[in-house]
Amino acid sequence: MLEELHLRGLGVIDDAVLSLGPGLTVVTGETGAGKTMVVTGLLLLFGGRADSARVRAGAAQASVDGRLELNAEAAVAERVRGAGGDLDDGTGLVLRRTVSAAGRSRAFVGGAATPVGVLSELADRLVAVHGQSDQLRLTRPGEQRRALDRFAGIELGEYATAFAEWRRAANALDERVARAAELRREAGLLAYGLAEIRSADPQPGEDTELATQSGRLAHADALRLAAHAAHDALLGDADDPTGEGVNALGLVDGARRGLLQQAGADPELDGLAGRFADLEVLAADLGADCGAYAAGLDADPARLEQIESRRAVLAALIRKYAPGPGDGVDAVLSWAQQAQARLDDIDVSDEAIAALTARRDDARADVQRLAAVVSDQRVKAAGELAEAVSSELAGLAMPSSHMSVRIDPTPPGPTGAEEVEFLLQPHPDAPALPIARGASGGELSRVMLALEVCLAGTDPVPTMVFDEVDAGVGGRAAVEVGRRLARLSRTHQVVVVTHLAQVAAYADRHIVVDKHTGGGVTASDVHPVTDTDRVAELARMLAGSASTTALEHAAELLQTAAEERAQPARPDNASVASKSRSARRSSARSRS
Repeated sequence: MLEELHLRGLGVIDDAVLSLGPGLTVVTGETGAGKTMVVTGLLLLFGGRADSARVRAGAAQASVDGRLELNAEAAVAERVRGAGGDLDDGTGLVLRRTVSAAGRSRAFVGGAATPVGVLSELADRLVAVHGQSDQLRLTRPGEQRRALDRFAGIELGEYATAFAEWRRAANALDERVARAAELRREAGLLAYGLAEIRSADPQPGEDTELATQSGRLAHADALRLAAHAAHDALLGDADDPTGEGVNALGLVDGARRGLLQQAGADPELDGLAGRFADLEVLAADLGADCGAYAAGLDADPARLEQIESRRAVLAALIRKYAPGPGDGVDAVLSWAQQAQARLDDIDVSDEAIAALTARRDDARADVQRLAAVVSDQRVKAAGELAEAVSSELAGLAMPSSHMSVRIDPTPPGPTGAEEVEFLLQPHPDAPALPIARGASGGELSRVMLALEVCLAGTDPVPTMVFDEVDAGVGGRAAVEVGRRLARLSRTHQVVVVTHLAQVAAYADRHIVVDKHTGGGVTASDVHPVTDTDRVAELARMLAGSASTTALEHAAELLQTAAEERAQPARPDNASVASKSRSARRSSARSRS
């Protein structure tokens, strides 16, 4: 629930705080005083488009702060924490949105800077704003279908998934058949490449290993001489008959023996002698390794020719199938793996076509089955919705009007297998016409309000905002609009911007926006009114002045509304329809 709204530098509003609460809150004021800025502020706070033109003249920026009370365990609270925000005292959420005069916008959730999109996500779960533009949206078939689905409690998730799978399967089959010749050519090239690679049977890293072997064989004589020289320098020449040649091992051994002559005289010198012993072992091992290396070198020209031939085969594969410079055999093997996967995917054999056809047919059968379930739910709910809305319209001074819901079957689409259209029959002798053609602006307002009353139990958001949806309504119909908004406020927090005293009289909280000019600067003041101030505001709304007659009429209107609101809630069309929907869902679950 929205507890407080703080507006600064927004349009004609310099600095204003709106204290809200449960039930019905109305916002009134003279035309042009800035009532709409309240709704504009709410839209901004919940992710609406930032418009620098809304920033008050002379202000550096406009800002909107809102405080809401949440359930700490709700999904909204989890989303806030996921965005890096915190809740005050575990349940209080502070949102903030700023718009600079240059058009730059920033958003904050629970004290953390976030993308504006996070505010929009929260709005989907926290608030629904209905304005006169919603009346135009209501004339669109897609909006009417969504309204019926809300009323029926229809979830399209499973159907939408099945429909998407059907389209994927159908598209895959169509593409395979239409491109069969092209795909066969591609498959032939891939198969040829794979056969060539399999015939050569390259191994991972083989090209690198062969390059090493080739270099060793090509320089075998020089490598052998170098290894022999190193061996002789370390261990001496085994072929020297005198054995008097100087070598590293002999020198190290002589040095060690010289130190051992003074063994025990100084521990430090004894340590050095030990290190010479280690060096002697290392020189002996290194010399032996050099000898083994020289003995193991193969200078076989036939082996070198064999390696070079194999390298040529691998180089040809690398040129054909390795995509980039510097790639080797590993890149060829990677290409082969991808080519095999692609070859499996573009199989154009009769068996593959048959498998794709079966997949498409199975997916289509799933769509048809789920579409039939959705259609059955819509058909059953259509009559209930039409009856409920028609009853509400009778109370909204349209006693002879009747709304019906026409459902026309269509081929299965993303949202089902039918089109939904609302028809309005203004009186028994008139034809039923689509509401886009057969309803005036005032009638559209009442149809939308009647729908909202009937859908109230299905709307998950706790706060509903109505921006002058009572335009074009007056007299007894205006009183009924007030009654229904008050009824909505039993289950939702409702905020209404209105110009009708008959609506404002039903409010739990009345806020007035006053415009005043001082020093050539126009500003609006936002303040709550109670008692005599509220009667005076209602009188102004009724007669344009606070005359004695207008004050009496306003007081009477306020008293009548208070008495009605004090009466126990009675079952209405919306609650009856809601019980029917619940029973229908339970029945559907038991069948499944």
